[in-house]
Amino acid sequence: MSANSSDRRLETAYQPLQFAYWVPNVSGGLVVSRIEQRTDWGYDYNRTLARLAENNGFDYALSQVRYTASYGAAYQHESTSFSLALLLATERLKVIAAVHPGLWHPGVLAKFLATADHLSGGRAAVNVVSGWFKDEFTKLGEPWLEHDERYRRAEEFITYLRRIWTDDHADLAGDFYRLHDFDLKPKPLDLPGRPHPEIFQGGNSTAARAMAGRVSDWYFSNGRDFDGISEQVSDVLTEAALHDRTVKFGLNGFLIGRDTESEARDVLREIVDKADREAVEGFGSAVKQAGSSTSDGKGMWQDSEFADLVQYNDGFRTGLIGTPEQIAERIVAYKTRGVNLLLLGFLHYHEDVAYFGEKILPIVRDLENDLAVSGRLESELARHGVLAAR
Repeated sequence: MSANSSDRRLETAYQPLQFAYWVPNVSGGLVVSRIEQRTDWGYDYNRTLARLAENNGFDYALSQVRYTASYGAAYQHESTSFSLALLLATERLKVIAAVHPGLWHPGVLAKFLATADHLSGGRAAVNVVSGWFKDEFTKLGEPWLEHDERYRRAEEFITYLRRIWTDDHADLAGDFYRLHDFDLKPKPLDLPGRPHPEIFQGGNSTAARAMAGRVSDWYFSNGRDFDGISEQVSDVLTEAALHDRTVKFGLNGFLIGRDTESEARDVLREIVDKADREAVEGFGSAVKQAGSSTSDGKGMWQDSEFADLVQYNDGFRTGLIGTPEQIAERIVAYKTRGVNLLLLGFLHYHEDVAYFGEKILPIVRDLENDLAVSGRLESELARHGVLAAR
């Protein structure tokens, strides 16, 4: 990693950790289980949740994208319109709309997001998802590409979004999309730290990591332990340095915070014991097939076991389960591995988001401050390979 890249990474690392939550705009909650989940996919519930979240330390919300019923998710609200509604219902929260290339043209999405950005005062963002669910494409009559081709298309999609938002006369001819002297007006708001809406992407595969290093602002990882996230951070940063870029990192985690560790563990045990086995196994089969089609056999969910798949983005594997102190310590330990944002899911959203803001976040901030004041943050980042040793 170059000195300039290390300097940029260090500057980013000293910023406070940011937090996002999965918007439950899809029915069934965030675990594929018959356990009670006091959450709802409707707008009224989500409007209240968004306001609660921005007052309890959350910076972002991520609206899920599903186009058809699948694996416990019988009903779905469309992600971009739902995100805009949440933006207009809040004052500070940034809302990330997940979208599928192949079902959107980048010019049409660029126009939608530019308008959403103006309406919200610069709080719109996008998560470009290459897609894992074949039925979403084929049932709409769209072609289903193999894994690495889906990422090639997603990379071109992101490249076009940036060009449309920054050039007055975008003219591009790629393998998947075309632009002919396309002049978008108005452009998105040009704000300090972000010249246009932030671009997130997900994925764990080799193709996803390389793509993030080349074109994305943020890389979302499925749930991972310390070694798992360190490997991905290293790979993405290595690619980014080749292009004189840096990338921020988000990590998925399902958070179960209770006053005692035994209470939290009991909740996890009940979630898994009451799992909808048929739905979990169907989901596991679909996503492992999608991941196994990578050129090198590495992909999302390839090493996920049944219990991991009950939370469909491997959120249990991040280990955010226990007392406020235990969870806060683990969150800050992820910061020393290069994580900049935690993307969180909950069982009972309203109650658990308030619990996070009241009992967990203050401890996180104290621990972050201790790391910075003591000078240990830089040495820890270097020890974990996030920075070049000085």
